[in-house]
Amino acid sequence: MYQDKDESKESLRCGVPVVSFSIGDSAEFVYGLDRSSDEHIILESGDVIIFGGPSRLCYHGVRSILPQTMPSCLSERTNLRPGRLNLTFRQS
Repeated sequence: MYQDKDESKESLRCGVPVVSFSIGDSAEFVYGLDRSSDEHIILESGDVIIFGGPSRLCYHGVRSILPQTMPSCLSERTNLRPGRLNLTFRQS
């Protein structure tokens, strides 16, 4: 588990959120206030997580990828290979 804190000190001080998009196979996502936390959710293709406000520096990570869970329309229309694609946006 890790924190998204590689941005500038100003960006972190202002609490500018981090936005994360999940595409492809589902994933078990763990999060919490410290590295030993075990709260988790399943992220599916198309899900978005926003780390902002009090949760801006929460610890988080992907515990596992759930194979063969990509929506069939996504694989058929885009020829996307099996697996998970994560797009993360942050202000530097």
